[in-house]
Amino acid sequence: MPRRAAPEPRPAFAAAGLTAAAMLAFAANSLLCRLALQQDRIDPASFGAVRLAAGALVLVLVMRLRRQSLAGGADWRAAVQLFAYVALFSFAYVSLPAGTGALILFGAVQLTMLGAGLLGGERFAPPGWLGLAISAAGLGVLLLPGAAAPSPAGAVLMAGAGMAWGGYSLRGRGARDPLAATAASFIRAAPLGVLLALVFAGRAHADARGLGLAVASGALTSGLGYVLWYAALRHLTSLRAAVVQLSVPLIAAFGGVVLLDEAFTLRLGVAALAILGGIGLVLGSRAARKG
Repeated sequence: MPRRAAPEPRPAFAAAGLTAAAMLAFAANSLLCRLALQQDRIDPASFGAVRLAAGALVLVLVMRLRRQSLAGGADWRAAVQLFAYVALFSFAYVSLPAGTGALILFGAVQLTMLGAGLLGGERFAPPGWLGLAISAAGLGVLLLPGAAAPSPAGAVLMAGAGMAWGGYSLRGRGARDPLAATAASFIRAAPLGVLLALVFAGRAHADARGLGLAVASGALTSGLGYVLWYAALRHLTSLRAAVVQLSVPLIAAFGGVVLLDEAFTLRLGVAALAILGGIGLVLGSRAARKG
Protein backbone atom coordinates (compact mmCIF):
# COMPACT_ATOMS: atom_id res chain seq x y z
CA MET A 1 0.00 0.00 0.00
CA PRO A 2 1.39 3.44 -0.84
CA ARG A 3 2.70 5.39 2.12
CA ARG A 4 3.31 9.05 2.71
CA ALA A 5 6.16 10.14 4.92
CA ALA A 6 4.95 13.49 6.20
CA PRO A 7 1.94 13.41 8.55
CA GLU A 8 -0.42 16.35 8.76
CA PRO A 9 -1.30 17.70 12.20
CA ARG A 10 -4.75 16.46 13.16
CA PRO A 11 -6.33 15.41 16.44
CA ALA A 12 -4.83 12.14 17.61
CA PHE A 13 -8.20 10.50 18.16
CA ALA A 14 -9.23 11.12 14.55
CA ALA A 15 -6.04 9.55 13.18
CA ALA A 16 -6.37 6.63 15.59
CA GLY A 17 -10.01 6.07 14.63
CA LEU A 18 -9.28 6.10 10.89
CA THR A 19 -6.33 3.75 11.36
CA ALA A 20 -8.25 1.30 13.53
CA ALA A 21 -11.17 1.25 11.07
CA ALA A 22 -8.83 0.59 8.15
CA MET A 23 -7.06 -2.26 9.95
CA LEU A 24 -10.39 -3.84 10.87
CA ALA A 25 -11.48 -3.58 7.23
CA PHE A 26 -8.32 -5.25 5.93
CA ALA A 27 -8.58 -8.06 8.49
CA ALA A 28 -12.26 -8.49 7.60
CA ASN A 29 -11.27 -9.25 4.00
CA SER A 30 -9.78 -12.53 5.20
CA LEU A 31 -12.80 -13.32 7.35
CA LEU A 32 -15.36 -12.59 4.62
CA CYS A 33 -13.51 -14.62 2.00
CA ARG A 34 -12.93 -17.57 4.32
CA LEU A 35 -16.55 -17.50 5.51
CA ALA A 36 -17.88 -17.56 1.95
CA LEU A 37 -15.58 -20.34 0.77
CA GLN A 38 -15.66 -22.41 3.96
CA GLN A 39 -19.43 -22.72 3.63
CA ASP A 40 -19.16 -23.21 -0.16
CA ARG A 41 -21.48 -20.27 -0.75
CA ILE A 42 -19.53 -19.22 -3.84
CA ASP A 43 -16.58 -20.46 -5.87
CA PRO A 44 -13.23 -18.63 -5.48
CA ALA A 45 -13.06 -17.31 -9.07
CA SER A 46 -16.51 -15.75 -8.80
CA PHE A 47 -15.67 -14.35 -5.37
CA GLY A 48 -12.58 -12.62 -6.77
CA ALA A 49 -14.44 -11.29 -9.80
CA VAL A 50 -17.28 -9.85 -7.73
CA ARG A 51 -14.83 -8.39 -5.22
CA LEU A 52 -12.91 -6.53 -7.92
CA ALA A 53 -16.06 -5.28 -9.64
CA ALA A 54 -17.65 -4.08 -6.40
CA GLY A 55 -14.42 -2.40 -5.31
CA ALA A 56 -14.10 -0.64 -8.66
CA LEU A 57 -17.69 0.62 -8.48
CA VAL A 58 -17.33 2.03 -4.97
CA LEU A 59 -14.01 3.70 -5.70
CA VAL A 60 -15.40 5.29 -8.88
CA LEU A 61 -18.34 6.65 -6.87
CA VAL A 62 -15.96 8.04 -4.24
CA MET A 63 -13.86 9.72 -6.91
CA ARG A 64 -16.98 11.20 -8.52
CA LEU A 65 -18.20 12.53 -5.17
CA ARG A 66 -14.80 14.10 -4.62
CA ARG A 67 -14.85 15.43 -8.18
CA GLN A 68 -11.46 13.91 -8.85
CA SER A 69 -10.24 12.62 -12.18
CA LEU A 70 -9.01 9.08 -12.75
CA ALA A 71 -6.80 10.20 -15.63
CA GLY A 72 -3.17 9.18 -15.26
CA GLY A 73 -3.93 6.92 -12.31
CA ALA A 74 -2.69 3.35 -12.55
CA ASP A 75 -0.92 1.38 -15.25
CA TRP A 76 -1.62 -2.12 -16.49
CA ARG A 77 1.27 -3.63 -14.55
CA ALA A 78 -0.24 -2.41 -11.30
CA ALA A 79 -3.66 -3.70 -12.36
CA VAL A 80 -2.26 -7.15 -13.16
CA GLN A 81 -0.53 -7.28 -9.77
CA LEU A 82 -3.78 -6.31 -8.04
CA PHE A 83 -5.67 -8.96 -10.00
CA ALA A 84 -3.06 -11.61 -9.15
CA TYR A 85 -3.33 -10.75 -5.47
CA VAL A 86 -7.14 -11.00 -5.42
CA ALA A 87 -7.25 -14.21 -7.48
CA LEU A 88 -4.58 -16.05 -5.50
CA PHE A 89 -6.03 -14.77 -2.22
CA SER A 90 -9.45 -16.18 -3.13
CA PHE A 91 -8.18 -19.61 -4.14
CA ALA A 92 -5.89 -19.83 -1.10
CA TYR A 93 -8.79 -19.38 1.30
CA VAL A 94 -10.46 -22.52 0.00
CA SER A 95 -8.13 -24.45 2.31
CA LEU A 96 -6.54 -21.97 4.75
CA PRO A 97 -7.95 -20.74 8.07
CA ALA A 98 -8.41 -16.97 8.22
CA GLY A 99 -5.64 -16.26 10.73
CA THR A 100 -3.08 -18.53 9.08
CA GLY A 101 -3.84 -17.09 5.66
CA ALA A 102 -3.53 -13.51 6.89
CA LEU A 103 -0.21 -14.27 8.58
CA ILE A 104 1.25 -15.88 5.45
CA LEU A 105 -0.08 -13.02 3.33
CA PHE A 106 1.30 -10.32 5.59
CA GLY A 107 4.66 -12.04 5.98
CA ALA A 108 5.02 -12.46 2.22
CA VAL A 109 4.06 -8.82 1.58
CA GLN A 110 6.59 -7.44 4.04
CA LEU A 111 9.39 -9.82 3.05
CA THR A 112 8.79 -8.94 -0.62
CA MET A 113 9.05 -5.23 0.12
CA LEU A 114 12.09 -5.65 2.36
CA GLY A 115 13.75 -7.84 -0.28
CA ALA A 116 13.10 -5.19 -2.91
CA GLY A 117 14.76 -2.66 -0.64
CA LEU A 118 17.85 -4.85 -0.35
CA LEU A 119 18.01 -5.34 -4.11
CA GLY A 120 17.65 -1.58 -4.51
CA GLY A 121 20.76 -0.95 -2.43
CA GLU A 122 19.27 -0.52 1.03
CA ARG A 123 21.37 -1.98 3.83
CA PHE A 124 20.14 -3.14 7.22
CA ALA A 125 21.82 -2.67 10.57
CA PRO A 126 22.59 -5.94 12.46
CA PRO A 127 19.24 -5.87 14.34
CA GLY A 128 17.49 -5.60 10.97
CA TRP A 129 19.22 -8.70 9.65
CA LEU A 130 18.33 -10.51 12.86
CA GLY A 131 14.69 -9.47 12.49
CA LEU A 132 14.63 -10.65 8.88
CA ALA A 133 16.04 -14.04 9.92
CA ILE A 134 13.51 -14.37 12.75
CA SER A 135 10.62 -13.56 10.39
CA ALA A 136 11.81 -16.10 7.83
CA ALA A 137 12.18 -18.71 10.60
CA GLY A 138 8.65 -17.91 11.76
CA LEU A 139 7.29 -18.64 8.29
CA GLY A 140 9.30 -21.84 8.29
CA VAL A 141 7.79 -22.90 11.62
CA LEU A 142 4.30 -22.21 10.32
CA LEU A 143 4.84 -24.25 7.16
CA LEU A 144 6.66 -27.25 8.70
CA PRO A 145 4.89 -30.56 8.00
CA GLY A 146 2.69 -31.82 10.80
CA ALA A 147 -0.84 -32.15 12.01
CA ALA A 148 -1.18 -28.38 12.49
CA ALA A 149 0.48 -27.44 9.21
CA PRO A 150 -1.59 -25.44 6.73
CA SER A 151 -2.46 -26.80 3.32
CA PRO A 152 0.73 -26.67 1.20
CA ALA A 153 -1.22 -25.60 -1.89
CA GLY A 154 -3.07 -22.93 0.06
CA ALA A 155 0.15 -21.66 1.61
CA VAL A 156 1.85 -21.39 -1.79
CA LEU A 157 -1.13 -19.55 -3.26
CA MET A 158 -1.27 -17.12 -0.33
CA ALA A 159 2.47 -16.50 -0.47
CA GLY A 160 2.03 -15.69 -4.17
CA ALA A 161 -0.80 -13.32 -3.26
CA GLY A 162 1.49 -11.61 -0.77
CA MET A 163 4.25 -11.23 -3.34
CA ALA A 164 1.78 -9.74 -5.82
CA TRP A 165 0.43 -7.32 -3.22
CA GLY A 166 3.97 -6.37 -2.18
CA GLY A 167 4.84 -5.62 -5.80
CA TYR A 168 1.65 -3.61 -6.22
CA SER A 169 2.43 -1.62 -3.09
CA LEU A 170 5.97 -0.87 -4.24
CA ARG A 171 4.71 0.28 -7.63
CA GLY A 172 2.18 2.61 -6.01
CA ARG A 173 4.59 4.28 -3.61
CA GLY A 174 5.31 7.14 -5.97
CA ALA A 175 1.69 7.82 -6.94
CA ARG A 176 0.72 11.47 -6.59
CA ASP A 177 -2.84 10.49 -5.69
CA PRO A 178 -2.84 6.97 -4.17
CA LEU A 179 -6.64 6.78 -4.03
CA ALA A 180 -6.99 7.66 -7.72
CA ALA A 181 -4.29 5.13 -8.57
CA THR A 182 -6.09 2.45 -6.56
CA ALA A 183 -9.42 3.24 -8.24
CA ALA A 184 -7.82 3.06 -11.68
CA SER A 185 -6.17 -0.26 -10.80
CA PHE A 186 -9.49 -1.76 -9.68
CA ILE A 187 -11.17 -0.57 -12.89
CA ARG A 188 -8.51 -2.26 -15.01
CA ALA A 189 -8.34 -5.40 -12.87
CA ALA A 190 -12.12 -5.96 -12.85
CA PRO A 191 -12.29 -7.28 -16.48
CA LEU A 192 -9.43 -9.65 -15.66
CA GLY A 193 -11.54 -10.96 -12.80
CA VAL A 194 -14.42 -11.57 -15.21
CA LEU A 195 -12.08 -13.49 -17.53
CA LEU A 196 -10.94 -15.64 -14.59
CA ALA A 197 -14.54 -16.40 -13.69
CA LEU A 198 -15.21 -17.42 -17.31
CA VAL A 199 -12.20 -19.75 -17.29
CA PHE A 200 -13.63 -21.51 -14.24
CA ALA A 201 -17.25 -21.20 -15.38
CA GLY A 202 -17.70 -24.96 -15.20
CA ARG A 203 -17.17 -24.81 -11.43
CA ALA A 204 -19.09 -21.59 -10.87
CA HIS A 205 -21.79 -21.45 -8.22
CA ALA A 206 -23.07 -18.81 -5.84
CA ASP A 207 -26.02 -18.21 -3.58
CA ALA A 208 -27.31 -14.90 -2.29
CA ARG A 209 -25.16 -15.01 0.85
CA GLY A 210 -22.02 -15.86 -1.09
CA LEU A 211 -22.59 -12.97 -3.49
CA GLY A 212 -23.32 -10.66 -0.55
CA LEU A 213 -20.07 -11.61 1.17
CA ALA A 214 -18.12 -11.01 -2.07
CA VAL A 215 -19.80 -7.61 -2.59
CA ALA A 216 -19.06 -6.67 1.03
CA SER A 217 -15.42 -7.65 0.59
CA GLY A 218 -15.10 -5.53 -2.55
CA ALA A 219 -17.26 -2.54 -1.68
CA LEU A 220 -16.74 -2.21 2.08
CA THR A 221 -13.55 -3.86 3.30
CA SER A 222 -11.61 -3.22 0.08
CA GLY A 223 -13.03 -0.09 -1.57
CA LEU A 224 -14.06 1.89 1.50
CA GLY A 225 -11.23 0.29 3.46
CA TYR A 226 -8.71 1.94 1.14
CA VAL A 227 -10.52 5.27 1.44
CA LEU A 228 -10.12 5.05 5.23
CA TRP A 229 -6.51 3.95 4.95
CA TYR A 230 -5.44 6.77 2.67
CA ALA A 231 -7.21 9.24 4.95
CA ALA A 232 -5.29 7.78 7.90
CA LEU A 233 -1.97 7.86 6.03
CA ARG A 234 -2.06 11.65 5.95
CA HIS A 235 -1.49 11.57 9.71
CA LEU A 236 1.02 8.72 9.96
CA THR A 237 4.75 8.53 9.37
CA SER A 238 5.96 5.73 7.10
CA LEU A 239 7.24 3.79 10.11
CA ARG A 240 3.97 4.05 12.00
CA ALA A 241 2.04 3.07 8.88
CA ALA A 242 4.19 -0.04 8.52
CA VAL A 243 4.09 -1.00 12.19
CA VAL A 244 0.33 -0.58 12.57
CA GLN A 245 -0.21 -3.15 9.82
CA LEU A 246 1.31 -5.74 12.15
CA SER A 247 -2.11 -5.84 13.79
CA VAL A 248 -3.96 -7.16 10.73
CA PRO A 249 -3.02 -10.88 10.99
CA LEU A 250 -3.74 -10.87 14.73
CA ILE A 251 -7.17 -9.27 14.21
CA ALA A 252 -7.92 -11.83 11.49
CA ALA A 253 -6.80 -14.71 13.72
CA PHE A 254 -8.94 -13.48 16.62
CA GLY A 255 -11.89 -12.99 14.27
CA GLY A 256 -11.42 -16.51 12.92
CA VAL A 257 -11.56 -17.94 16.44
CA VAL A 258 -14.66 -15.94 17.43
CA LEU A 259 -16.63 -15.95 14.18
CA LEU A 260 -15.49 -19.06 12.32
CA ASP A 261 -14.73 -21.46 15.20
CA GLU A 262 -11.11 -21.75 14.11
CA ALA A 263 -8.44 -22.90 16.55
CA PHE A 264 -5.60 -20.60 17.59
CA THR A 265 -2.83 -23.22 17.75
CA LEU A 266 0.52 -23.03 19.51
CA ARG A 267 2.22 -23.24 16.12
CA LEU A 268 0.26 -20.24 14.85
CA GLY A 269 1.01 -18.27 18.01
CA VAL A 270 4.76 -18.96 17.85
CA ALA A 271 4.89 -18.20 14.12
CA ALA A 272 2.94 -14.97 14.58
CA LEU A 273 5.27 -13.83 17.36
CA ALA A 274 8.34 -14.60 15.25
CA ILE A 275 7.08 -13.14 11.96
CA LEU A 276 5.54 -9.97 13.37
CA GLY A 277 8.23 -9.44 15.99
CA GLY A 278 10.99 -9.92 13.43
CA ILE A 279 9.44 -7.47 11.00
CA GLY A 280 8.96 -4.99 13.84
CA LEU A 281 12.66 -5.34 14.65
CA VAL A 282 13.57 -4.63 11.01
CA LEU A 283 11.35 -1.55 10.93
CA GLY A 284 12.75 -0.27 14.21
CA SER A 285 16.35 -0.70 13.07
CA ARG A 286 15.63 1.12 9.82
CA ALA A 287 14.12 4.04 11.71
CA ALA A 288 17.11 4.17 14.05
CA ARG A 289 19.53 4.30 11.13
CA LYS A 290 17.62 7.13 9.52
CA GLY A 291 17.60 9.00 12.82
